[in-house]
Amino acid sequence: MRREVVPSPRLKHGSRIAVVSPASAAKPELIAAGVERMRAFGYEPVVMPHAFSRRPLYYAGTAEERVADLHAAFADASIDGIVCTRGGWGSAELLPLLNAELVRSNPKMFVGYSDHTSLHVWFWNECTLHTFYAPMVAADWSKADGVDERTWKAALEGNSAWSVGSPDGVRVLRGGDAEGRLLGGCVSILCAALGTPWALKIDEPCVLFLEDIGTKPYQWDRMLQHLRFAGALQNVRAIVLGDMSANVDDSEMPLLEAACLHALREFDGPVLIGLQSGHLSRANRSMPLGAWVKLKGTELSI
Repeated sequence: MRREVVPSPRLKHGSRIAVVSPASAAKPELIAAGVERMRAFGYEPVVMPHAFSRRPLYYAGTAEERVADLHAAFADASIDGIVCTRGGWGSAELLPLLNAELVRSNPKMFVGYSDHTSLHVWFWNECTLHTFYAPMVAADWSKADGVDERTWKAALEGNSAWSVGSPDGVRVLRGGDAEGRLLGGCVSILCAALGTPWALKIDEPCVLFLEDIGTKPYQWDRMLQHLRFAGALQNVRAIVLGDMSANVDDSEMPLLEAACLHALREFDGPVLIGLQSGHLSRANRSMPLGAWVKLKGTELSI
């Protein structure tokens, strides 16, 4: 039986978007540039009190300050969506402090990637909330070409049918068709959560999206096998790997692909690679986590 997903309001021209930093501190000039580009795009960014914070350590404020910004954004009825500035490290330490009832009662579009995989997983496990693995303020919106507008508008504004495929870098490593709930994110964060109360719950057919940065072929091999050994792939019907340009250069790509197929040799579903979402230098594609998707050939669609 499919979960009943909690919908969140679509974004539109004039939508008020809370800008938050739930993890590491972002460069102020990049936040400012991203905010201005979002404003030019037609949104009204609302910078939360600790978005520009730069301590303690490498965090954007204490855990209590960062979670207070998130709670305030969800509680504010005038806010339509929440977009993170950057990832880094820090989201996981917010998980014990989050208020599930507040989020369930005030569903909002939550946007982020990388370290914020922890938050995506928590929103899914605890609230069955539809969230978005999509461009962030300082990391992507600050660049002239950082955001893929087609998938952003399709996923977050709903002005067209969302899909990704070969024009978005997708290639087949092992063919086949499948359908299921689109879940996943940064593979190292998903693996780190195994054995904790905040591991991703995959309790229905799933198309699992996995990406990362700075991860060598043997590390992909290790983490994919870790997911398999932990039973995390039991309900997974297909695996879509991200663009690997932030992990290896072209000369190492054959080894990385072989390592992934080796780790997934006992997984009998289709395996794709190259989807340009997450750790990208340009045109970051938006992924609607929690959506029910169908995979046919190289095309993934709602």
